[in-house]
Amino acid sequence: MDFATSLIPGLDEIVRGDDPKRRADAAQRIAELFLNGAGGFRPEHVEFFDSILIGLVPRTELTVRADIAERLSSVVNAPRNLVHQLAREDEITIAGPLLRCSPVIDEQVLIEIASKKGQAHLLAMAERPTLTTGLTDVMVRRGDRDVVRRTAGNAGAAFSSSGYSALIKRAGRDGVLTLSIGQRDDISDDNLKELLAGSIDAVRRRLLDMATPARKGKIKQAITDISGLMLPVEGSRNFEPAQLAVQALRTFGKLNESALLDFAKSHKYEESIAALAAMSGVKIATLDRLVSGDRYDPILIVSKVIGLEWPTVRALILLRFGPDRAAAPADLEGARVNFARLMPSTAERVVNFWKARQAA
Repeated sequence: MDFATSLIPGLDEIVRGDDPKRRADAAQRIAELFLNGAGGFRPEHVEFFDSILIGLVPRTELTVRADIAERLSSVVNAPRNLVHQLAREDEITIAGPLLRCSPVIDEQVLIEIASKKGQAHLLAMAERPTLTTGLTDVMVRRGDRDVVRRTAGNAGAAFSSSGYSALIKRAGRDGVLTLSIGQRDDISDDNLKELLAGSIDAVRRRLLDMATPARKGKIKQAITDISGLMLPVEGSRNFEPAQLAVQALRTFGKLNESALLDFAKSHKYEESIAALAAMSGVKIATLDRLVSGDRYDPILIVSKVIGLEWPTVRALILLRFGPDRAAAPADLEGARVNFARLMPSTAERVVNFWKARQAA
């Protein structure tokens, strides 16, 4: 402290004393000294200033702390301990500038603050140039509508798989959030389908209008895929005997995946559909039309919701062709890959839509 004491006589006494005016004056003068020479300081110099300022700044009045925090927020070699101390303050005028852009705050400190502080602190963090998956997990879990919207709209934010799922779940009740997520470059095709499956037509059209030419194609394809899977239908087959057989299995506790697999491998179409309906809660007429259509996606979706294994799913796909026809190996492999990639939350959302349309 000898160098600083030569510039500010009695600094030791000021640091230990209770005179707020002298402390504020010393803090501002030393901070000014640091800021004027920050670009040329070596790490040991920064540590020296840090050791002095940490004893002065936190004990100064709010306006002084806020001014120093604002000025340090963009300094790439700002005193780390002081910045961490100020960023943890409850007063957002102090913490906010640092949380928005300070490059010296450690990720763990940001996560700690995001886990404990209020929405104003989270909203400030949402403006940072980059946000790690660990940080966005906390922000999506704890943040209010404004925080989550701003986080989703931050191109520098990264989201974990679970973070994206939580984000999309919240978007089901927020059209503005849906638009922000739908424009992200890192959204996968499966996540895009899940997002749009929970949105209304007006939001989908708005997203198409806002999308870049490169993204329009993917959005249109996702909308087409979803639309083809959400049509409520009525069937014409006689399923009454099959329903009785399935009900008997259920009564004796034998309605399970093994029974369904036996039905499918024996090409018992009505029994297979009746079993799927009983296990999923989707009406037989709806499943009949969807499963017998041109796409195998409905089988993947209802199977994912029930929790079936791939051999059973494969048998259900082959059931569509009948005993005298076979599926192309490439088609089966494509179905297997799509089934593995299909998110349970996406499948559940579509099945819930089927059920809602049935009830209507």
